[in-house]
Amino acid sequence: MGELSFAEDVKQLAYGDGAVLRGEGILAITKALLQSGVSYVGGYPGAPVSYLIDVLADANEPVLKPLGIYFEQSGSEAAAAALLGASINYPMRGAVTWKSVVGTNVASDALSHVASAGVIGGALIVIGEDYGEGASILQERTHSTALKSSVPLLDPRNSLESFARFAEEGFGLSEACNEPVFFSIRIRACHMRGTLRCKDNVRPRISMLSPLTAPSFSLERINLPPFTYQMEARKFETRLPAARRYIVEHRLNEHFPGDEAHVGIVMQGGLWNTTLRGLHVLGVADTRGRTPVPLLVLNAIHPLVPEELIAFMRGKRRLLVVEEGMPNYIERELGALAHDAKLDIEIHGKDVFSPHGEYVPQLVIGGLRRFLVEAGLASQSAAAIDARHHALNAHREAVGAVLPQPVAKRPPSFCTGCPERPVFSAMKILREREPEIGDTHVSADIGCSTFSTQAPFNVGNSVLGYGMGLASSSAVAPLFGRRVVSVMGDGGFWHNGLTNGVANAMGNKQDSVLVILDNFYAAATGQHHVPSTGTNARREPVAMTILDALRGLGVPWIRTVNSYRIAEVMKTLREALTTRVPGLKVIIARNECMLERQRREKPRARKALAAGEEVVQPRFGVDPDVCTGDHSCMRLNGCPSLTLRDNPDPLRDDPVAHVDDTCVGCGVCGEVAHAAVLCPSFYEVKVVENPSRWTRVLAGARRAVIRRLAAVPV
Repeated sequence: MGELSFAEDVKQLAYGDGAVLRGEGILAITKALLQSGVSYVGGYPGAPVSYLIDVLADANEPVLKPLGIYFEQSGSEAAAAALLGASINYPMRGAVTWKSVVGTNVASDALSHVASAGVIGGALIVIGEDYGEGASILQERTHSTALKSSVPLLDPRNSLESFARFAEEGFGLSEACNEPVFFSIRIRACHMRGTLRCKDNVRPRISMLSPLTAPSFSLERINLPPFTYQMEARKFETRLPAARRYIVEHRLNEHFPGDEAHVGIVMQGGLWNTTLRGLHVLGVADTRGRTPVPLLVLNAIHPLVPEELIAFMRGKRRLLVVEEGMPNYIERELGALAHDAKLDIEIHGKDVFSPHGEYVPQLVIGGLRRFLVEAGLASQSAAAIDARHHALNAHREAVGAVLPQPVAKRPPSFCTGCPERPVFSAMKILREREPEIGDTHVSADIGCSTFSTQAPFNVGNSVLGYGMGLASSSAVAPLFGRRVVSVMGDGGFWHNGLTNGVANAMGNKQDSVLVILDNFYAAATGQHHVPSTGTNARREPVAMTILDALRGLGVPWIRTVNSYRIAEVMKTLREALTTRVPGLKVIIARNECMLERQRREKPRARKALAAGEEVVQPRFGVDPDVCTGDHSCMRLNGCPSLTLRDNPDPLRDDPVAHVDDTCVGCGVCGEVAHAAVLCPSFYEVKVVENPSRWTRVLAGARRAVIRRLAAVPV
């Protein structure tokens, strides 16, 4: 079950020639895959391509199965990359997807082998580049991997029509040069909405409806010497030249001539929208993107075509390269080509833009201004460009007067009612109460649990990769003065933690504690299925559990706890950290992701209310007359529904705790307060809507008893 349902949107994937699809960029890419005749699709979820997995899952029954297309949510990015092995030996097209460089790092082994052996069927890798302020993990790009493995890299202009065209061209390019092809799409573009004029879907020649009848074997496709040397030679003698020919013949890169022939701008396709908008606000382009400055839009940023770049630079005195990320591969290549061709041209890029970071509009506009005011344009004076730039930024002085200091950064945090939050509350309380055992090294994991490193918990000394928490403590554990703790989510456990974490620790007889946060989904990506969810992405039942997997590896000490019961979690942690039992000790803290639970329960409650049925919902509150202002409920929990309000007692200055209307009734605020300092100020009420006759009678009786007791003199 994903964060969103695309059940209605996927109906458009069956549209035929001439019909108009309306939706997000991800939907257009999926439609292009179907129009390209893919035999198989797979991948691992992660921003910003999680929705591609969701779309495929929702489209499996109505669209993919009737075409005979195989779909899976792969166990990891490495498993997704290995799917492309089907295209090494058989003329079948396939597509896989994963999240940017962190996914590519995981997939690199299989990907290198596919790129070395080469493919005969088109293979497309849709990379969700979440570089910049939208990123959740690392600030790196996929470009270096494309260069390392000689894999063509497409970075198309941002529009649904462009996405569809270059997804289809990606398969053609792959088959022309016998290499898999990267298709890079940025986080904002994934969710950009627009229209696409459709073509008919193409039934694949090889599919589950038309299966293969005989295996294909060639020793020359196996990555072993001496064939690996021949494969490397083919990359540079045959495959990359073929890719360059395809790029030129199919005009993948776009040339826009202009009257200002002495200057030019070269840009990545994915930066087209931002660059043209910048030129427009500076008065050097109209609303349709027409500009007197010649432009070269590189929708294919690897391999570059030297003849194409030299032809664009020839006759120009100044050139600007709009290239995101470092190293600046395109700018360096242009400089080298200009030097070899003895061109008298100044090349600017990182010197007028930032050498790092995402190229957001403010940064791009500033760089364009610096370049254009010195370019000597005939169509627009430097003074006019400066005046426009000043007018665009004039409000900054007013903002600076109101806000002399930047607004404090708001760190990410767990959702209201998250079942992982109380586990870290328990760890923090144990650390403060019993530092001799609780104040220890904690290896954190990627996912929702990474928020534990933020206030108010500050639990987690390192983050090394998805499911790598336990492995990253392997050298710390034997060298620390007490047992250390490692954390991983259930998604991380199945992705990497089972083999590189638990199996590694058991094989090396590591004496430490592992806490597995089992919330039933890969929650950080939008509640995607994991093997222990109970069903896979195709809604087929799967009988796999974390407990059985641990037992299969011989873990002797395993405890399962209710993550919302903080005292129980603390007791189990204390036992794990002090027991005489040697070896790995695993605590499974279980409870369903609250977001997913609310997505299921809220519609059910609304339906019941509409039908006139009784609905009972728990809510928590704080008695302001009893609250002491200690605020341990916040210091040790930090739930977004907990806030402060003025003290109603005129003799007390300290604000009191308050539970706002976003409370979901998980009860952790009261649990943490009781576990830390016995706090009687929290109370639970049950909000009853559409009360039954019996509920009304019972409520009346209770009120009568309360009035009677209140009237008794003390």
